[in-house]
Amino acid sequence: MSETVGDFILRRLSEWGIRRVFGYPGDGINGIMGAMGRAADRFDYVRVRHEEMAAFMAGGHAKFTGEIGVCLATSGPGAIHLLNGLYDARMDHMPVLAIVGQQARTSLGADYQQEVDLQTLYKDVCGYVETIVTAAQARHVVDRAIRIAAAERTVSCVIVPNDLQEMPAVPSPPRKHGDVYSGVGYANPHPVPSQEDIERAAKVLNDGRRVAILIGAGAMHAGEQVKEVANRLDAGVAKALLGKAALPDDLPFVTGSIGLLGTRPSWQMMNDCDTLLMVGTTFPYSEFLPPDGQARAVQIDIDPRNVSMRYPTEVNLIGDSAEVLERLLPKLRPKDNPDWRERIELNVRKWWRDLEAKAMEPADPINPQRIFWELSPRLPDNAIIAGDCGSHTNWYARDVRLRRGMMASLSGKLATMGSGMPYAIAAKLAYPNRPVLAIVGDGAMQMNGNAELITVKEYWKRWENPCLVVMVLHNNDLNQVTWEQRALAGDPKFEPAQYVEDFPYARYGELLGFKGIRVDDPADLGRAWEEAFAADRPVVLEVIADPDVPPLPPHITWAQARAYMTALAKVDPDEGGIIRQSLRQVLAGVLPHDGR
Repeated sequence: MSETVGDFILRRLSEWGIRRVFGYPGDGINGIMGAMGRAADRFDYVRVRHEEMAAFMAGGHAKFTGEIGVCLATSGPGAIHLLNGLYDARMDHMPVLAIVGQQARTSLGADYQQEVDLQTLYKDVCGYVETIVTAAQARHVVDRAIRIAAAERTVSCVIVPNDLQEMPAVPSPPRKHGDVYSGVGYANPHPVPSQEDIERAAKVLNDGRRVAILIGAGAMHAGEQVKEVANRLDAGVAKALLGKAALPDDLPFVTGSIGLLGTRPSWQMMNDCDTLLMVGTTFPYSEFLPPDGQARAVQIDIDPRNVSMRYPTEVNLIGDSAEVLERLLPKLRPKDNPDWRERIELNVRKWWRDLEAKAMEPADPINPQRIFWELSPRLPDNAIIAGDCGSHTNWYARDVRLRRGMMASLSGKLATMGSGMPYAIAAKLAYPNRPVLAIVGDGAMQMNGNAELITVKEYWKRWENPCLVVMVLHNNDLNQVTWEQRALAGDPKFEPAQYVEDFPYARYGELLGFKGIRVDDPADLGRAWEEAFAADRPVVLEVIADPDVPPLPPHITWAQARAYMTALAKVDPDEGGIIRQSLRQVLAGVLPHDGR
């Protein structure tokens, strides 16, 4: 059989080094799926339960491996379903290629079945989107889509009409006007700041007395350099959520997360510093940075468009964060202001004690903070954590102490529900010998997590290490939104919208052949975590948590306090529980708790 356009597209992906494709079939991509069957020895085709999950997995693959993630979907509804996962990748700057089907070229413009204007649909989410209309065009469109996704760390889309997919391939276009030739291969951009800018940045940092450092995902490979710079400057280091794994949490000067989900030491450091060094971050909440004009600032980023967009920076250094810090380090002078570092480390020690005290407060039945406090010492070495979006994200951000060598991520700027399970599956497929933990709320689990457990069932027996733990925080509440309504809008919980139907997650896991563990007693948490990570198969760990424990921000504004009290005045259905738990959490952070 002669090579078809579908065959050629997959061969070109192979030549680019792509080995895994996440997808869902449909008649709009029959020609590509037929080609996939013929190329089964070259690809690990992962069939998900929903196209949105294919896009999430492609983005998760990119996050955890640094490679381009690829997803495949049919025309019309399949292509539409990809969008949320693609926006997640785009907003977190992940390289993803989407290949989608389209109706036959002769039917386009006829209001045909499943005909969608995909060029218009995808033009916002994609850095490059193109429809292949002739066989000779396939080569340069595929090459350019991959190259742009890699170069700009963005999403590209190749649209392939279904009638074209089974036509004979044209690997080398005719040598005539209007045809173009392209090749496989990508040249990584390598911007380097000038020596003058390095000197200017060093002067700003050397002149400062109280230096704070904020790192994000762009510092993920620069942990050692960040640590050296922090020690040279006697600085503390706060971490944006996507940068949580960039530096271990057991370092005494790491103040932890920043923002609404952040820590008090990070808040204190930003309010008191006179100099700010930002490395690889586009952290969006400027109200958690120093007051405007208080601090002189230096920023390091690989992309010039990211600098001075959240805080006015005096010097911007464009380049790889690790390399720029290596060049900067010899120019930095040791500080003679030990009080600043000592204050930061004291605040960090007090904060960890406060967190433990808060986690150990009684609740009905389990304090959600304790779930994560008990997790930290039991995390296996080299674990990978995939988080979802919900109230559990607060406790992950604050209470989980990541160690060197661990990886962790979640949906950052889009902050979408439903990413935890597909991220975990993508991580496990990329690293089948490493333990993987998915942290998912019951709302997200019912949204798509339960379905993707079937994907786990399909693939887990081929993994070297079967350790995949899905921790479901079961509180029968869309808890993050409930608390946002109270604290930001001054509205009580609206039960018809916020109640999450009860569901036996652990028993459902057992039905699929996994180990199911259900915990409703805080004394059993430690044992449950140990049992889960030691299991010989995937585990669904269902923990019954109290929805009334408030995810208090590191600093409560008068506006938030007023909104909270207004919500209670309107008779919240959980009023008694949230008043009781709020008092316990406030007092746990105020009263002495020696020995904890």
